[in-house]
Amino acid sequence: MLQIIQDLKKGDTLLEEVPAPLVRKGTVLIKTRRSLVSLGTEKMLVEFGKGNLISKARQQPEKVKQVLDKIKTEGLIPTMEAVFNKLDEPLPLGYCHVGEVVAVGEGVHDFAIGDRVASNGHHAEVVCIPQNLVAKIPDNVSDEEATFTVIGSIGLQGIRLINPGFGETVVVIGLGLIGLITAELLLANGCQVIGFDFDAQKVELAQKKGVHAFQSNHTDVVKTVESLTNQVGADAVIITASTKSDEVISQAAQMSRKRGRIVLVGVIGLDIQRADFFKKELSFQVSCSYGPGRYDEDYEQKGVDYPIGYVRWTEKRNFEAILTALSTKRLQVADLITERVPLADYLQIYNKMGGGSIASILEYPDTTEWNKTVVAGKAYSSPKTSGTIGIIGAGNFTKMTMMPALKNSGAQYKYISSAGGLTAKSLANKYGFEYSTTDYRQILQDEEVDLVLITTRHDAHANMVIESLEAGKHVFVEKPLAINETQLEEIKRVYQSREESQTLTVGFNRRFSPFITQAKTLLGGSTDSLNMIATMNAGFIPADVWVQDLQVGGGRIVGEACHFIDLMVYLTGSKVAEVTMSALGKNPSEQTDNAIITLKFENGSQGVINYFANGSKAYSKERIEIYSQGRTLILDNFRKLSAYGFKGFSSMGGTLDKGHKEQFKLLIERVKQGKGPLIPFDEIYNTTKASLAALQSLREGTWISI
Repeated sequence: MLQIIQDLKKGDTLLEEVPAPLVRKGTVLIKTRRSLVSLGTEKMLVEFGKGNLISKARQQPEKVKQVLDKIKTEGLIPTMEAVFNKLDEPLPLGYCHVGEVVAVGEGVHDFAIGDRVASNGHHAEVVCIPQNLVAKIPDNVSDEEATFTVIGSIGLQGIRLINPGFGETVVVIGLGLIGLITAELLLANGCQVIGFDFDAQKVELAQKKGVHAFQSNHTDVVKTVESLTNQVGADAVIITASTKSDEVISQAAQMSRKRGRIVLVGVIGLDIQRADFFKKELSFQVSCSYGPGRYDEDYEQKGVDYPIGYVRWTEKRNFEAILTALSTKRLQVADLITERVPLADYLQIYNKMGGGSIASILEYPDTTEWNKTVVAGKAYSSPKTSGTIGIIGAGNFTKMTMMPALKNSGAQYKYISSAGGLTAKSLANKYGFEYSTTDYRQILQDEEVDLVLITTRHDAHANMVIESLEAGKHVFVEKPLAINETQLEEIKRVYQSREESQTLTVGFNRRFSPFITQAKTLLGGSTDSLNMIATMNAGFIPADVWVQDLQVGGGRIVGEACHFIDLMVYLTGSKVAEVTMSALGKNPSEQTDNAIITLKFENGSQGVINYFANGSKAYSKERIEIYSQGRTLILDNFRKLSAYGFKGFSSMGGTLDKGHKEQFKLLIERVKQGKGPLIPFDEIYNTTKASLAALQSLREGTWISI
């Protein structure tokens, strides 16, 4: 299928062929009929992509600080590689979409195949959208009219926040597409509406709709509002403009009556003068997109609706309200359409954005079939030896860590898969895969694929590992192997019944770092017990991020602290026998952000893992201390190993190296040569079980035997 994307690195707007998505649980698959180009938002993204690196940095000062902090802790070269990899990520454009439902996912009951629907889907021939971001279109609303649903909901949410009363005066600053729709909805609500914009065409269009509209560069906006309100001022101001200037917020305050309301829908400078707001006791609020539910993982991705008695207007109900307004003709948008362009001619729109257009409609071909797998470009030749890989998952880990680590490993790339298709196609183009796909089972069915690499969200790991083993593949899965004991035991059962030559590797990479190899050599083959302390200055992650969800990510102990459990197993040459964990706070329950894990090993060694998310990012992320026989080893952030009490060795330095490259190099060699597992399965099992037991210990408040 075809999809419009923005290349943030080169600045090009492209029509790319990508694999069509598959319908997933809680979603509907939609064949696109029309989509609307949001000339405000999309122009901003296109111009950002065309800017040079300095221009991009100036537009995101908060990201610059993050980059500087990362340079301090991880070094210049790794940080710049991360920055450029991020810019390589394609950005899908569009969020005003209309189409026909062609498939319905498990758990969806409100939609059926053939329904005409509006959604926030991208400019693509097929989209897969969660059910709470989709609304049915009334029969008397055309596809073109319905493309205004989502952008209309943005304006509607701003109106709901100011809560206008009948007869109140509301000012709309910025009469672009959202501003014009907002003004018309306010008129339908019985308000007197005053509007301002620099563009004479938009002002004239607003006047025809009944708005008291003026060119803001030809009038004193504050005095105009005062004049039209008998010197009282506006009851409310909605700002839908886009400008870096702080003048707009100051004018909004000055034109407001005492205790007036100001709502920001657009993007403006926000250097607020306290005096402007203090004297009048003004209220100011920023509107969040389409309405309640936006950016809430439970609502948008899991389909958990808000009770209507408590949250009357969610983003989906706002969609439905706009469609009702279109159906009853209280909102009329035909006069806002500037042009209609076939998808193939998309550059007619994007090459002249801001050139007088208000709303541009993309028209889609009536295609009935789309490929789930597409050729990425580089020809693939059947290998004479083993080592052909297929990757399931094309997210940040694959892009930022795995693919750079696989370079020069000797692997032969054939497939890469992602749920949406776009990220897989981008990485396929960059690294020379022959195919990108949204159907990972095609990888498992291909006899030429020897090794499957799994880097999806954690809750999918176990099932994909089992399917891959049953398909006769060697398997690498990024940690964790499983997020609960049931999954772990099922993997163990399948692994034990596999073909003897098959291997299973988990991404416990720290044991492969040259620093750890040196530490292991220095410690020698002594059977003496070790004392170990590993501190991870992990950094804060919001509670609503999927990693924190114990049903999806398993939590940060299972998902990341497991690295250090495995490392201690490797250093001691012994398995974990017992584990206990305590967490920060009076009622920690399942807190996995700030915790201390204590491990006892079969050979008497002991380890402490400090996993903290409340430290400074300027400090090293990882620090390991090892004590044995009057000797001490300190590894600082996998950049410097310091030794105390070791004859002939004091320190070892180098670039940040956590062992990813060495692990993949050794893995590919073993697959090619049939040498057997890279990490013994009983160690993988023990480490995974210990990380799961740490959570059990936290809940039960006792030591857990492994």
